Amino acid sequence: YGNPGFRGMMYTAGSATVTGYWDVARTFGAQVRRVMMENAARLWNVPLAELSTEPSTVVHAKSGRRLGYGEIAAVAQLPAVAPAIKPEELKQPGQYRLIGKDVMRVELPSKVDGRAQYSIDVQLPGMLYGAVLRGPVEGSAPLAIDDSRSRAIPGVVSIVRMPFGVGVIAETPWAAFGAKDALGVTWDRRARAFGHDSARAPALYSAAARDLTRPGKPWDSAGDAPGAMQKAAKIYESEYICDYTYHAQMEPLNSVASVSAAGDACEIWCGTQSQTMAVAAVAKALGIAPEKVKLNLMLLGGGFGRRGHRDEEFVVDSVLLSKEVKRPVKVLWTREDDVKNGRFRPLSVHYLRAGLDGAGRIVAWQHRVACDEITAFQDPVRYKGGGERDFLAMAGSELRTYDIPNRLSEQLPQQTGIRTSSLRGIGFGPNKFATEAFLDEIAVRHGLDRVDLRLQLLKNTPRGQAVVREVVAMSEYRRARPGRGLGFSFIDYSGTMVAAVAEASVDRKSGKITVHDFWLALDPGIAVQPDNVLAQTESSIIYGLGLSLTERISFKDGAVQERNLRDYGVPRLEDIPELHLKLLSTPNRPTGAGQMATPIVAPVIASAVYAASGARVRHTPFLPERVLTALG
Repeated sequence: YGNPGFRGMMYTAGSATVTGYWDVARTFGAQVRRVMMENAARLWNVPLAELSTEPSTVVHAKSGRRLGYGEIAAVAQLPAVAPAIKPEELKQPGQYRLIGKDVMRVELPSKVDGRAQYSIDVQLPGMLYGAVLRGPVEGSAPLAIDDSRSRAIPGVVSIVRMPFGVGVIAETPWAAFGAKDALGVTWDRRARAFGHDSARAPALYSAAARDLTRPGKPWDSAGDAPGAMQKAAKIYESEYICDYTYHAQMEPLNSVASVSAAGDACEIWCGTQSQTMAVAAVAKALGIAPEKVKLNLMLLGGGFGRRGHRDEEFVVDSVLLSKEVKRPVKVLWTREDDVKNGRFRPLSVHYLRAGLDGAGRIVAWQHRVACDEITAFQDPVRYKGGGERDFLAMAGSELRTYDIPNRLSEQLPQQTGIRTSSLRGIGFGPNKFATEAFLDEIAVRHGLDRVDLRLQLLKNTPRGQAVVREVVAMSEYRRARPGRGLGFSFIDYSGTMVAAVAEASVDRKSGKITVHDFWLALDPGIAVQPDNVLAQTESSIIYGLGLSLTERISFKDGAVQERNLRDYGVPRLEDIPELHLKLLSTPNRPTGAGQMATPIVAPVIASAVYAASGARVRHTPFLPERVLTALG
């Protein structure tokens, strides 16, 4: 069933599943209950008002009669139109029986004992294996292909020239991988991304962001930020940089396809975040109706935004190769393929200004973000339909929860031709790092307490104040730790309130940051399954730890320089701090929990680093050499 939050698309993204289905699913449940009661009233010939329900049962208290839902279903008469349910007729929080209780996840045993099936596990009779060599730079195409060495490898069935690369089909995955690596390809250099260098780009982005005569694309505004800035008693400014980052999902991209001999129908097996997009991409590639595509949805070993693109290119790979040989084909991307051909959270430079009045109150705020657009690349349909607003890059730059009367956030789009993508936390990741790190600097430079400053800004948001006070109490924030520093941050992620404290130390000789303890309090509204919310939050923190400390993608001449996880820098178990979480479940409608903690990790660590060492780290990831530079 399509997610109402995505206009009916089958799509899992943005921590929007519970929020999207919240009203619809509860209303549907109430409608089913009403139909059961109406049928029981008919069978017993009693007024509907005399009936009530218990788990799976309709009860007539006056006579003591009971009917199970299964008994009613066997003889039920269904109405032509589902009964109307008013919002006030839905259960209130005090009436919930299952919502708010932990229920065993049905798929966990199969994941533990190995029975769970991912698309990488699919085996079909007569299936071949495919691998695709793409150009080193997005948009490049093969000019000349030398496949003589590849064809000499035993088991190679076919080599296919494709618009964007070369496909290999073989009897085993190892033959396919070997043949792909043996290809000699000359690539054209017409793509825009040629020449892009991620080491030089920040200076160019910074110049664009700092040029206040250059208008940006407005994202969020309130009041008159430029006018209020001119009248401010004190103006602070700072700049922050976030490098390119890769999804690093556990299961590399893969898909299985079986195209009919006539090419007029297709069956696919894949793990995807959007069944709607996958089916549409396959139909477009084959020139057939979507109804001719059968999708077998498999478990996926991590998505984080990578498996939710409009073109679903890894699925289309298997379809095109299957069409070529008229047999089922499983396409596997090696980890090296996955890194080299990744789609990345873009490099971004953030220039921020804040104006304070004579009483030390922030009265003006300006946030200019220079980065590649994400939504235009990942989902051009949504981008065009949404007024060409880059939600995936700019979300989180708005500060509507904070009491700042004059605000302006705007984007300075950079046209590099690099593949871009949403990544866990979308724009909230880099944008909240910049805004919260800047607030931390303002507090110190203006002689304010960083916690008190947030409480002042949250004076109209009691839920926000509650998580701040909770995490301060949990962490014993006011207690000094010799040799270590405590950092603090707060974020509002689409209505989910999150506050965190991190305890960190800095090795002044090596520049290595060690995060020892991490406290976090969050209010996601009603927590449907509290333990699941906490598990998601723990994983969000760990994911954010890598983005903050070690993970980055670099480009030279438009090509990715990293090859595998070993040089990309995902965190290891020894890098994970002790996690202390507190869930404040409130009677507000659910606001999401899947990625809400990821964006708070970088700013709270930056705050802790300053508290521990006096060094300001403004460029993620906080690599040791960058820390040493900040230490001076």
